[in-house]
Amino acid sequence: MRKYLIGKSAFAALLLGASVAQAADISPAVIFDMGGKFDKSFNQGVYDGVEKFKTETGIEYREFEVTNEAQREQALRRMAERGANPILSIGFAQAGPLEIVAKEFPDTSFTIIDGVVDLPNVRSVVFKEHEGSFLVGMLAAMASEGDPVGFVGGMDIPLIRRFACGYLQGAKHVNPEVTVIENMTGTTPSAWNDPGRGSELAKGQFDKGVKVVYAAAGGTGTGVYQAAKDSGKLAIGVDSNQNYLHPGTMLSSMLKRVDVAAYNTFKDAMDGTWKPGMEVLGLAEEGVGWALDEHNESMITDDMKASLSTAAASIVSGDMSVHDYMSDNSCAY
Repeated sequence: MRKYLIGKSAFAALLLGASVAQAADISPAVIFDMGGKFDKSFNQGVYDGVEKFKTETGIEYREFEVTNEAQREQALRRMAERGANPILSIGFAQAGPLEIVAKEFPDTSFTIIDGVVDLPNVRSVVFKEHEGSFLVGMLAAMASEGDPVGFVGGMDIPLIRRFACGYLQGAKHVNPEVTVIENMTGTTPSAWNDPGRGSELAKGQFDKGVKVVYAAAGGTGTGVYQAAKDSGKLAIGVDSNQNYLHPGTMLSSMLKRVDVAAYNTFKDAMDGTWKPGMEVLGLAEEGVGWALDEHNESMITDDMKASLSTAAASIVSGDMSVHDYMSDNSCAY
């Protein structure tokens, strides 16, 4: 028995040593984009995902928050030079710098969220934001009861037009006569982190009769939500579940599961299952959706839930399609 116990202890120690060795094989890093990791939206969703990985595994990660455009390539290269692997790159604007750096470090695994880089050491994760936006557009139209609904985007780029187009289609699906008022915050990266401007745009829409506003604007969205609260209107969050920010004001949030994409990047690398290539996540893959929790459940009726469930099932089955603005830079309804 004594021999067995000693042998069992030695085996356990061997397993522990193997586990530690495996953990030491990866040195993950993440480069957050403009707006910062605590933007309560896109970047923070990524932060939540990598924090979950750290909590579960005990593996620390390096991080950098981009504050100006020139830092992207420099940060990627510095992480790679220091032996970080895998490196998680956040945002479409990092695609160009990543393509340059990934070629320089072919043995390093890179993942980009919201961008596409076609290289053998890069995983590109993109989402069907138009499908999730369609559902919250339906919610907005149902809650507005015939009044106009609004959209505030961040930087005016095709990706954000995709959100806006899906939202419009969802609202029109419920009420073909509904008016949709749309504003973009700006044309530079600063548009992602300008709550004051977001507040101004939202108030301007409320003055035009808007009852529900959807923001796809990163940190700028916090100004939109505050304006909705102050004006007694409703708002819809984006990317992360933002329902908790202003219970009673936040009708819902369009979920974009960047947290899952971030977590999977590190977990797959640790498990030895990380692969390059493109991942496209929509309703069928549970990559997008809408948030229902204790903060907004009293605002969502059974009829609303049933309508969204039916629409989502139709989109997943292919019986109904949502036009993708990025397919031809137009919004057809």
